[in-house]
Amino acid sequence: MPVKNRFAELHDDITAWRRDLHENPEILFETHRTSGIVAEKLRGFGCDEVVEGIGRTGVVGVIKGKSTGSGKVVGLRADMDALPIHEQTGLDYASKTDGAMHACGHDGHTAMLLGAAKYLAETRNFDGTVVVIFQPAEEGGGGGREMCEDGMMDRWGIQEVYGMHNWPGMPTGSFGIRAGSFFAATDQFDITFEGRGGHAAKPHETVDTTVMSAQAVLALQTITARNADPVEQIVVSVTSFETSSKAFNVIPQKVQIKGTVRTMSAEMRGLAEKRINEICAGIATSFGGTADVTYHRGYPVMANHEAQTEFAADVARSVSGDCVEAPLVMGGEDFAFMLEERPGAYILVGNGDTAAVHHPEYNFNDDAIPAGCSWWAGIVEQRMPAA
Repeated sequence: MPVKNRFAELHDDITAWRRDLHENPEILFETHRTSGIVAEKLRGFGCDEVVEGIGRTGVVGVIKGKSTGSGKVVGLRADMDALPIHEQTGLDYASKTDGAMHACGHDGHTAMLLGAAKYLAETRNFDGTVVVIFQPAEEGGGGGREMCEDGMMDRWGIQEVYGMHNWPGMPTGSFGIRAGSFFAATDQFDITFEGRGGHAAKPHETVDTTVMSAQAVLALQTITARNADPVEQIVVSVTSFETSSKAFNVIPQKVQIKGTVRTMSAEMRGLAEKRINEICAGIATSFGGTADVTYHRGYPVMANHEAQTEFAADVARSVSGDCVEAPLVMGGEDFAFMLEERPGAYILVGNGDTAAVHHPEYNFNDDAIPAGCSWWAGIVEQRMPAA
């Protein structure tokens, strides 16, 4: 099953949908326009059921095959939200919303799944039911978790679930996947050091929070370098350092540092949280100050299921001729919540030689649309072949 001819016919339409979404990005759960367009199109395609408001602003569409005797129900998920980034592409369809852009290609994911839904509703050449899932707030809001907590999996009896993400640097329309842990758990920390502020000319009268915090920034790197097994994957990054005074001649009373931890196992996740608390408390005590540590566990590790990964790779090979083993990714992906509820797999589709995701010059490559749509359709038709 190479790229389906129908998607070549629909390419211009799907591209137009994608570019309209790109021009009108919406962040987190505020995907009201996007969700409305998705629901309207699904109804126009003739879906058997379309439900809005799942996971706040998520949309679910149901398409039954020519027969449903197999009893199989497969879920296909695309994310809809944009990022709080000011676009710098110079495109004629660039974002019209200042400070927001589709810098991760969710406009492309949504358009591709809409294209697949249109085709599946037209042909219904499968024995079972497909549930198309359009999710808000992947970029840090946990929309996948919210949709699951709304009972989506049980309500529609979803048995397996599949997701896709474009990937710059891979040849356009090619595929990559890996079984097991794939995307990292993404946690955040927020640490406030407090000492005794004072005049910079009299440091002996203060408890210097700037020095205290600087020591902590360096010491936190020893979690990776000296506490974690070298064969494990773990990243500890301090990304913000803010003092309570901006004056050049004041030692501040408080300093706040923030950062992120990325891990691929529960063991490393627990180790990082434990050592951050211990290191900061120890440094603060040694200087005569205090450290208040808040550690927030975000998305869990996204782990593909073995059998579904093998199947997803077979479908990808039938579309493009090959499917490579994807690298481990230390970024996060809240499709993890859906894969904790049901077996399934997540695949990468090549976006070509483009700017990286989350870059202000990134743009989804519309040439990847036929391959992505064909993979979605292939998942359904090959998992639930017509009776």
